[in-house]
Amino acid sequence: MTEQNPIPQPNNPLHGVKLANILEELVENYGWEHLAFKVNINCFKHDPSIKSSLVFLRRTPWAREKVEQLYVHHLKKRK
Repeated sequence: MTEQNPIPQPNNPLHGVKLANILEELVENYGWEHLAFKVNINCFKHDPSIKSSLVFLRRTPWAREKVEQLYVHHLKKRK
């Protein structure tokens, strides 16, 4: 097997960023309560944790997309 070089994606802010890192930064910035307000999913509302949220987000594409959109918005605000 040969290792391929990843294709650079300079216009994709999510390229190379792990979902766990996205979630940790959003929780650090917003807190669980405000994050649950911004993305209305139960794993952020009831006994939230990084681990349980990652399991849910990996299995639920629509929720992951909302979290990723919030992260991109957060990055734009930060600049």
